[in-house]
Amino acid sequence: MKILILNGPNLGRLGQREPDIYGHRTMEDYMDDLQCQFPSIDIQLRQSNCEGTLIDILEEADQDDQMAGIVLNAGAYTHTSLALQDCIRAMRLPVVEVHISNVAAREPIRHQSLIGPACTGTIQGFGLRSYELAVRALL
Repeated sequence: MKILILNGPNLGRLGQREPDIYGHRTMEDYMDDLQCQFPSIDIQLRQSNCEGTLIDILEEADQDDQMAGIVLNAGAYTHTSLALQDCIRAMRLPVVEVHISNVAAREPIRHQSLIGPACTGTIQGFGLRSYELAVRALL
């Protein structure tokens, strides 16, 4: 069984980017912990700053018969991308929307998710642990 963790723009800079919001750990460091918690699952990590590439990755994952679901942190595209929403709506796989911070407690523009209505559920505000909770939700 596989689960894809797909991160959007600027999330490749975790550990460096606004550590007061996102913490000091890189996603790669956290992936070691996550894989130890779920040793029987092939957890794959992908990241792109490009909206079209994110859609390509989602469509590719949706064609993988061993893929059980997707954990998606679309970053700022969460609040702007109808294209990602349309892609998620067309998928057979469940998609869990994830945010490291509590976006409801941030700038007003971050309060609305355009992808949320197309996702199975949303987890936010638990730091990197949000990814663990999303993986558990997919099992």
